[in-house]
Amino acid sequence: MDIHQFLALPHQFRWGGVSGDDCMTFPASWALRCIGIDPAEDLRGTYRTRDEAHAIVESYGGELPFMDRHLAKIGARRVQHPETGDIGLIKAMTGEAAADQIETQIGAIRFGPLWACIHPAGIRATPAEFIAAWRLPA
Repeated sequence: MDIHQFLALPHQFRWGGVSGDDCMTFPASWALRCIGIDPAEDLRGTYRTRDEAHAIVESYGGELPFMDRHLAKIGARRVQHPETGDIGLIKAMTGEAAADQIETQIGAIRFGPLWACIHPAGIRATPAEFIAAWRLPA
C-alpha cells in the first residue's frame, strides 16, 4: 500500500486507536499497513480520553521517548532528512476554536513536503517543523 492509498482510506479520530486513530496511533496504523507490525499494539484500547492518552505518553517521559521506544521495537531507524512515508513527531497547533489552539507535538506521516496527521475533522496534510523522524524497515 502506498501513502496515497492509505490516506484515501476512511479515517476516524478516536482516542485509544480502536475503530479509528488518534494522533499517535495514526502513524502506527501506517506502520502496520506497511510492514505488518503495529508499534501501538500494546496501547490500543487501553485509554479512551485525551487525559488518559497524555498520561501514557508522560509515563514514557514525553512524546519523543514514547515514539522512540515504540518505533525502535519494530526496527524503525531515526533519519535526519525525512522522505514520503517516514513517520515523524511534529509541532502542530491543536484545538477546535482559534482561541483554544495550543502548540503540541503529534505523530504524523511524511507526505511529499507536508506532514499528514489525523485531526477530529479528518486527515490533514500540512507543512510543519519536525522534531524527529523515523524510517520504517523495508
